[in-house]
Amino acid sequence: MSTRLLNRKLDRAFGHMDVDGSGSIKREDLLGLGARILVGFGESPTAPTGSRLAQGFEGIWRTLAAEIDVDGDRAISPAEFRAGMTSAFVEGDRFDAVFGPAAEAAARLCDADGDGTVGPDDLWVMMAAFGTSREDVAAAFERLDGDGDGMVSVGELVEATRQFYTSTDPDVAGNWLFGPL
Repeated sequence: MSTRLLNRKLDRAFGHMDVDGSGSIKREDLLGLGARILVGFGESPTAPTGSRLAQGFEGIWRTLAAEIDVDGDRAISPAEFRAGMTSAFVEGDRFDAVFGPAAEAAARLCDADGDGTVGPDDLWVMMAAFGTSREDVAAAFERLDGDGDGMVSVGELVEATRQFYTSTDPDVAGNWLFGPL
C-alpha cells in the first residue's frame, strides 16, 4: 500500500478520534467517542458490554498517551498520531492488545440479537458515532459482506477494524470500514 493511502486511513482515524475538532486527540475525545457509541445502542456504560467498550477506549487512550504522545502534553497531534500508529500498529503488532478489546466490544454491541452477525442498520448505528454517513456505511457494508448474505459476522467486523488500522494491502475489505477512502 502506498504511503499516501496509509496516511489517508490514519488521517481519517485521527478525525474520528478528535471528537471535539481541536486538532489533537485527548482522553475526553476517546471517551466521548465511546459514549456516543453506547448512546446509539442505548447501552449503559455499567452494563457488561458497555463496560467492556468503555474500558477498551480507556485502554486505547492510556497506550496512545504513553507511546504516541512524544511531547508529553496529554494531547496527540496529527504528526504524533501518524508516526506512532505506523510504528506501533502498522509496523508493530500492538493492535490485538490495544485496539482489539474495544473493537470486539463495539462489534458485540452491533450484534443486537446475539447471533454472531451484524446487519447494515446496526453497523450504521455504530458508524454514526464516528460521523460516517449512511451512504458510506452502505458502501462499506457491501465490501465487508463478502458472501452477499446481508450479514457480517462479529469476527469479520473485528478483522475489518484490524485491517483498517494496520493493513498494508490495498485490496482488503477493511480499508472500506468507514466508507470509500
